[in-house]
Amino acid sequence: MNMPQQVFLRDAMRILNMTRESFSQRIGCTKRALDTWLLPDESSEFRAMPEMARRFISEILAAGDLRARREESGSSALRGKEMPPRGFGRLSHLLSVAQFSRESGERLFALADIMQPIARRRKVSRVLEGAVLANLFFEASTRTRLSFASAFMRLGGSVCDTTGFTYSSMAKGESIGDTSRTVSGYADVLVVRHPEQGSVAQFASATHVPVINGGDGAGEHPTQALIDLYTIQREFSRLGKLIDGSHIVITGDLKYGRTAHSLVQMLSLYRRMRFTLVSPPSLEMPEEITQLIALRGHDVEVSHSLERALQGADVIYTTRIQRERLTGETIDSFLSIFEINKKVVNQYCKNDVIVMHPLPRDSRPGAYDLNIDLDGDTRLAIFRQTDNGVPIRMAIFATILGVDGLVQGSLREANWAVPETWGPDDVLDIDSLEVGAQ
Repeated sequence: MNMPQQVFLRDAMRILNMTRESFSQRIGCTKRALDTWLLPDESSEFRAMPEMARRFISEILAAGDLRARREESGSSALRGKEMPPRGFGRLSHLLSVAQFSRESGERLFALADIMQPIARRRKVSRVLEGAVLANLFFEASTRTRLSFASAFMRLGGSVCDTTGFTYSSMAKGESIGDTSRTVSGYADVLVVRHPEQGSVAQFASATHVPVINGGDGAGEHPTQALIDLYTIQREFSRLGKLIDGSHIVITGDLKYGRTAHSLVQMLSLYRRMRFTLVSPPSLEMPEEITQLIALRGHDVEVSHSLERALQGADVIYTTRIQRERLTGETIDSFLSIFEINKKVVNQYCKNDVIVMHPLPRDSRPGAYDLNIDLDGDTRLAIFRQTDNGVPIRMAIFATILGVDGLVQGSLREANWAVPETWGPDDVLDIDSLEVGAQ
């Protein structure tokens, strides 16, 4: 079956690293025509792309792929000591963002685009019918656990859940290896969240089924980083911007904030990035991470001044203070000056800035987390961000279990009533998001 034209076009723009404006010029059509090709099939303004245009774009992609492979072979000796990313695919574990290159990440995003109609309840797929997911959350979670479960079940699979240590055999002294090997006999894939850094890798080493890192203490949260990067890409596409060369401000708890650790490493796969890392002095980003992104040729600034950092920012990524992980750090006297609120955004930021947060945010008075006074502001992308969790995690499951090539052919219409809108008034029109997606 031919790839749907919306997915084909978005994938082409990703590979060529072009905005809608530059892509339309490259293929010789008007931007308006391109926009109608990118609309969902059910839109009244949707237009089929001429077959000649599809062939021309395919030729451009083929020529670019040949040139890239020649450049790759000619420059392999110049890469230094950085190790290539480890593979991620059929029956492999997903433990770290270090497993991804820019290209493999964008392939996953292309698959997530195909998953969007399923995540939006428009389409149904059963490619994982009969498969079982074990959600092993030894640390409390709501969003992440439900997002993984929803993604698996929307592809036809079943989910077994466990949360916390209290009723686990590990509370009785069972080793991680015994728990992992036992549970792998019940399920086809494990998602593990654990409060101790390195424990998810121990689960993976003791099992014969794929393990996905759902949060590894203060270490990494790779699937959240993929969601965040996918969200940035879709938001930038809507705004006609590219990730390359953008200014990303990451603020909050950067010492223990595993989502920030993973995201900054994924973003460093792009070109000419500018990172401003803002936090209380005792909660700065770990030095090994700042050194890594600096060695990849990006500008990195560590700051304790939010106002100066926000000027010129394309993305503000703010995180909650991980109070449950603190070990005596002095923070309370600093917190009020790091709050992201409507006044700060209006005063210091560009009109098209994107405000993100991995959630949960602490909305209690005195917490000084992302302020709820931004709710309803279209610059706030936090709910579009959480919505993107389902298609990204669907793409991960499909890739790991080897059914990624079957999804498109398995789609059928949903039989139940589906929502016309997503609900919160910060959510942009669905058609506009589809047009803007690369």
